[in-house]
Amino acid sequence: MAEVPILPPSQIYSHLLCLHLFLGQKKRLNIAVQNPLVSERMELTVLYKEYADDDHVYQQKIKDLLKKYSYIRKTRPDGNCFYRAFGFSHLEALLEDGKELQRFKEVAAKSKEVLVSQGFTEFTIEDFHNTFMDLIEQVEKQTTVAELLGSFNDQSTSDYLVVYLRLLTSGYLQRENKFFEHFIEGGRSIKEFCQQEVEPMCKESDHIHIIALAQALNVSILVEYMDRGEGGATNPHVFPEGSEPKVYLLYRPGHYDILYK
Repeated sequence: MAEVPILPPSQIYSHLLCLHLFLGQKKRLNIAVQNPLVSERMELTVLYKEYADDDHVYQQKIKDLLKKYSYIRKTRPDGNCFYRAFGFSHLEALLEDGKELQRFKEVAAKSKEVLVSQGFTEFTIEDFHNTFMDLIEQVEKQTTVAELLGSFNDQSTSDYLVVYLRLLTSGYLQRENKFFEHFIEGGRSIKEFCQQEVEPMCKESDHIHIIALAQALNVSILVEYMDRGEGGATNPHVFPEGSEPKVYLLYRPGHYDILYK
């Protein structure tokens, strides 16, 4: 009788990615399905309607935001909004930037090999990587924005992209663990943090996730932070610092949307 091979812990964990995807889908059933994964582009002034007229803090910050931006594209608040917003925003921009599209495609194509070299199992991640490459090739074929939006609102396609962007974020954090370990709280290792806070679907993203994904793909991200903090303006942060932003996001506590000039 042939022996049943015992998989190493890292490989067993890789198989759990599919389970994370299923659990994420189950959790999203509790979120209003009328919210598209990624919305049509709309006038930024729609934000005024989301807050009471006498909510002076937010009303003033929206007014300030309108000095810099004109439109917004909303994402579903399911814990995956950062990755979905980043993915759509950058791919949409690549429709008008052939040079950056080729650079981005080369980085994306090589990224699976980098993850496999780190111990991620190839047959587990390849479907997610294939979806990532399919979307890039869709842009390369000069798809319309409407068609790209349709792809991002296809639950399977959209979620597979999110999974892969989470893997890229995890991979970069683990490659640069000596730098990032100083930012992890609770005595966890970088690997533990990635397994608990980065790779699982529906886990929200913070500064550390944004920095890692921006550097993994060499795509600068500007986030406008809008909360109840002091001052009548939003607080912009560029990741990495000093870079020229290609993706513009609005952050309100627990959620990211896409901004347009």
